[in-house]
Amino acid sequence: MVKIDYPAPGFRIKEADEKEWIFDEFRKQWVRLTPEEWVRQNILQYLIRVKKYPASLIAIEKEIALGELRKRFDILVYKESKPWMIIECKEMNVTLDDAVMKQVLNYNITMQADFVLITNGTDNYAFALQNGKADPLTELPDY
Repeated sequence: MVKIDYPAPGFRIKEADEKEWIFDEFRKQWVRLTPEEWVRQNILQYLIRVKKYPASLIAIEKEIALGELRKRFDILVYKESKPWMIIECKEMNVTLDDAVMKQVLNYNITMQADFVLITNGTDNYAFALQNGKADPLTELPDY
């Protein structure tokens, strides 16, 4: 498991239509503040503020094709113009089990990233993918 010390949040949050919204600095828009979105926004802040991943090389919720299916990944970090790390976010009460790992590995069939991270904001599991194996990591790789 990877321990993540999240930076103090500086989020812009508002209430509209009896719902909470958070300003996503990456997508440059207000998005509904769901439990999963809270996890996504916190891991994004960790990546750019603590790990110093370049914000310009991070994609959020983009659609990919898995055969005839259309799916959306949560976060994809690029390096040297190629997918480098794919991140799947779940809300805090979701157990990170084999089904979650299978989901991100299915996405990675298309993406071919070197690393995957699954997180629910509390539990974080990262893996280096090489030669058909997923080797567990104890910390996220430096960019």
